[in-house]
Amino acid sequence: MDVLNLTKITIAWEMYESGIPKTHIASKLQVNRETVHIWIKEIAEVGLLEFMDQYTQAKKGERSKRKIDGLLKSRIYRLREDYRDCCGQKIREFLFNEYGITLSTTTIYKILAEKYTLRSKWKKNQIRGLIPEAGKPREVIQMDSVDFGAVFAFTAVDIFSKEVNVGLYPSLTAKDGLDFLNLSFNNRFNHTELLQTDGGPEFKAEFRSNVFKYADRFRVSRPYKKNEQSYIESFNRSLRKECLGWIKYKASEIPELTNLVDLFLMRYHYHRPHMGLGMKVPLERS
Repeated sequence: MDVLNLTKITIAWEMYESGIPKTHIASKLQVNRETVHIWIKEIAEVGLLEFMDQYTQAKKGERSKRKIDGLLKSRIYRLREDYRDCCGQKIREFLFNEYGITLSTTTIYKILAEKYTLRSKWKKNQIRGLIPEAGKPREVIQMDSVDFGAVFAFTAVDIFSKEVNVGLYPSLTAKDGLDFLNLSFNNRFNHTELLQTDGGPEFKAEFRSNVFKYADRFRVSRPYKKNEQSYIESFNRSLRKECLGWIKYKASEIPELTNLVDLFLMRYHYHRPHMGLGMKVPLERS
């Protein structure tokens, strides 16, 4: 029997009777707030001594496995899909904020594993090669995508010349990625020695099977290593700051937004000096 927990239960009830909020009790005793809430609710119903006796008896013997409610599972699945395959930590926050449910991240991942393939172990230690550098135009092209609500901007940059391309799409699929790949290389880049993207779904499937039409090599940057995609991340910030902002757009606005992006790209390539180019414009270096 865990004597320490019995002591904490007694102290929690005494603090509660003194008018101390449950949140403060949990913080003081270093116990989950939901646990304190359960303790106090049960004690209020059966009394402290009876609850202590029930708690002691419950701790004896093997405990039966908790069953996860089917509705809770469906909520977790919906949150993952609504927020584009977000991680367990974010789902934990969404569960609490939207439903007032507290659930451990470990349990959330166990539930997700029943329906989704979360991670292939072989990818974890996949050899990706050195972080690419460029000494001439078309040596390295980086690609990425930016979320603008119901509009997604696919972006590409030549890390040497700083030439860029942008395409707006109403979805974030590998077919959209393929369309942007064809658009970028047929209209601007032609060919590259190395094309690098992150591991997003828009750069898999159809995109991946066609990438070597335009690139000699293909590299996926390591997760959470922003420095490996630093050039495209820098351009994405410029696209937000100088053109599209941080607004969430509707898909119906794509024609109007495309005109704004075209004007921005014209200014970016021909008139906007770039510090990385010695205050020259990108098309002076290509």
